[in-house]
Amino acid sequence: MSDNTGNAFDTHLFKRLMRYTKPYKLIFYVVAVSAILLSAFAVLTPILLKQIIDDAIKGSDADKLLYLTLAMLGVLLGQVIFQLLFNYYANWLGESVIRDVRIKLFRKILGFRMKYFDTSSLGVLVTRAVADMQRIGEIFSQGFFVIVADLLKMFVAAGVMIYINWKLALLVFSLLPIILYATRLFQKAMKVAFTEVRAEVSNLNSFVQERITGMKIVQLFTRENIESKKFREINEKHQNAWLKTVWYNSIFFPIAEIVSSITVGLVVWYGGLQNVANITNDVAGTVFAFIMLIDMLFRPLRQIADKFNTLQMGMVAANRVFKILDTESAIDDTGKVEKREVKGNIEFKDVRFGYLEDEEVLHGISFDVKAGETVAIVGATGAGKSTIINLLNRFYEINSGKILVDGVDIKDYKLASLRSHIAIVLQDVFLFADTIANNISLKNPDVTVSDIEAAAKAIGVDEFITSLPDGYEYNVKERGTMLSSGQRQLIAFLRAYVSKPSILVLDEATSSIDTYSEQLIQKATEKITEGRTSIVIAHRLATIKKADKIIVMDAGKIVEMGSHKELLKKDGYYRSLYEAQFLAEEVA
Repeated sequence: MSDNTGNAFDTHLFKRLMRYTKPYKLIFYVVAVSAILLSAFAVLTPILLKQIIDDAIKGSDADKLLYLTLAMLGVLLGQVIFQLLFNYYANWLGESVIRDVRIKLFRKILGFRMKYFDTSSLGVLVTRAVADMQRIGEIFSQGFFVIVADLLKMFVAAGVMIYINWKLALLVFSLLPIILYATRLFQKAMKVAFTEVRAEVSNLNSFVQERITGMKIVQLFTRENIESKKFREINEKHQNAWLKTVWYNSIFFPIAEIVSSITVGLVVWYGGLQNVANITNDVAGTVFAFIMLIDMLFRPLRQIADKFNTLQMGMVAANRVFKILDTESAIDDTGKVEKREVKGNIEFKDVRFGYLEDEEVLHGISFDVKAGETVAIVGATGAGKSTIINLLNRFYEINSGKILVDGVDIKDYKLASLRSHIAIVLQDVFLFADTIANNISLKNPDVTVSDIEAAAKAIGVDEFITSLPDGYEYNVKERGTMLSSGQRQLIAFLRAYVSKPSILVLDEATSSIDTYSEQLIQKATEKITEGRTSIVIAHRLATIKKADKIIVMDAGKIVEMGSHKELLKKDGYYRSLYEAQFLAEEVA
């Protein structure tokens, strides 16, 4: 979908957005009827004013004056009521639409494969789900319906002008082309300007998001001045984009105001000439009515241009949101197999894979893991160890080959069913800004606090949790910053354990932690791997000596396979790794 930045209005995009109002047809009609009645009440005021001046005041008719005054009060009351209905329900409709679109967008994002997130900016996605959504809501609350109401008011006002005095009406209409042409140019210029504004907002959000997330690196490498300079540059681009919109507003609105004032002056002048020439006796009421009607004709034009800005920003935001909704990046979930239990047999058959099309990471990997076995995968950074885990969970699709779980191709499983039998403990543990209990259960209603406490005692981490303020209700804050890396790892172990997986993956789970935490994790590892298929990825070979099988990888290939003792007997890659880590210590 293109941005269509040169078009003043994208009708296809707008029709697509309007489909989201279908569940709220009644509210839509309430807003539409309110807009129509507002236009009718608005033009009744100058008509009544004309009658008051020409009939009641000139004719010295007190009863008629009272009657017309009460009628005007009734009209004003009607305007207030329908303005209230219009404002409330237009905003209600807008908020309901963005709620539905935001839910759909979030569900879409949840289904994206990992490759999408590898190449997408977190700040941009946050902008789409939050700021852009509010802009879409403003299409209904401050854009489309307000424009329609103003257009109705203009057409009705024009019709009343012709009815009252067609000559004065033609005089007013003669100046309309000027403001209409200016409005058209203004709309096109603002569409381009607001597209640039939204792009700069995304860039700004993305930059701030990344720097705040990586603040430790920024400060560690004393990059405050450099990042501050970059921020000033990005912020200046953002400012300049907004200043373009300010410049266009500064040009358009004074022109519209001047044209409106000139029109009023011409009406007064022409009406005065008619009065002097005694052409008509009701010129005073007509001139007063026309002054009010001119305001109803020209002011909506100025407001429409202003509201069109809001509409344009909403359309640009909708375009960006729909681009994400139209993105096809989900894992193909067409499998039919759904097992309540799996034994845990795993088999990789000549698996080839690359994160990029022309860069293969795994070159024909083949191995098998029997149910209940503990298999370790070792190798240098970049050898492809973690990639194997990503493929087992179908975070990415393989280029060729097969991956089987209990003899069934993982593509034939329902995605949710496959992943429900696999638990992973990663080196970089992610915790939500929530309680420890909720981070462990992930709010699974089937996992109670009692289950969590029993599991914590079983793997030896209950003492650590209960020592914290509020225990299991302790809030770990964003990304678990209130806990040490070792404590976060223990929470991750407990999270995996309570899910009762058939297949457990420990990906560098004992890296970069203190000795005390490592002892707890070693104990937890023994308990959690007991009786289930386990795949352990580790740089530290001391942690995998007891593994049933060790797979040694290098540059995306399996170079050795066997038990710890078998591999040490060979003069190969594993022995070199082992000697580099432990020989010096053993000799000492």
